[in-house]
Amino acid sequence: MRIGLIVIDGCFGSAVASVIDIVRVADGARGDVDPRIDPIELAILGPKRRVTTTASMTLSVDHPLSESAEFDVVVVPALGTLTAAATNDALQSRDARSVIASLGRLDDATTRIAAACTGVFAVAETGRMHHRRATTSWFLGPEFLKRYPTVALDLDTMVVVDGNLVTAGAAFAHIDLALSLVRSISPDLAQHVAKLLIIDERPSQAAFVAYEHLRHEDPIVVEFERFVRARLDEPFNVAFVAQSLGTSRRTLERRVRAALNLTPLGFVQRLRIERARHLSATTDLTSAEIALRVGYANAETLRSLLRRERRRS
Repeated sequence: MRIGLIVIDGCFGSAVASVIDIVRVADGARGDVDPRIDPIELAILGPKRRVTTTASMTLSVDHPLSESAEFDVVVVPALGTLTAAATNDALQSRDARSVIASLGRLDDATTRIAAACTGVFAVAETGRMHHRRATTSWFLGPEFLKRYPTVALDLDTMVVVDGNLVTAGAAFAHIDLALSLVRSISPDLAQHVAKLLIIDERPSQAAFVAYEHLRHEDPIVVEFERFVRARLDEPFNVAFVAQSLGTSRRTLERRVRAALNLTPLGFVQRLRIERARHLSATTDLTSAEIALRVGYANAETLRSLLRRERRRS
């Protein structure tokens, strides 16, 4: 397999380094796992001969972007931005536009595209994610949905594979992305690399999502979140909440789904789990008392939801 890693000035240093290290460890270890595994070649692609990352790491570029189609997989790492505004600005830079243009020329039938974190935005800019599943940094989900409303965004899953498109979550999900690529070559090799580098399996971003940090501008969703946070100990009825907010149930469901990629009930359950975990860590309340404070009369119901979240994360 030939893997081309695209880099531009200001891209996330640890993201680039983690992909390089995992792929090169996999190539070095493949003979110990199965001698029949073909060599795994990794080369650096970019719009200029030398690139400097956020960590001041300077990389020599092996191939120009015009040669991207010669690789089996093209990887797009994070742009090195942490906010929606900075990401939008980065996408307009000359280097980013060159990357987007080169990605747009790739053929899905011959080249797989893999991206993580804000690198997923660059791939989405090509239009090739239309009606396809993807993930990205959980805290940029609302901005991603605003820019690319036709993408089926899954903010829970760490790595999403849709045909020849592979996407991963926030910055250190590049580790998961690289392991996913190795796994596509050999599951045994991926497992061996994970053991060598002591990489724990993290199939979900759900455990890391702090919903109060999800930024969205929909006033109905803002009011909905305030309303339910103040009443997490009360039974939830979506029709009653919609009426209380002066809107219809259908409108509330549609706007919450658009902003958070969750149903109103799903969002309330996440808030309850978030509050329950906080109370468990900061108080001496029993599980039954915590359950009552987050709207569950039966502590076993809460325990069941917490177990389900742990399995997903």
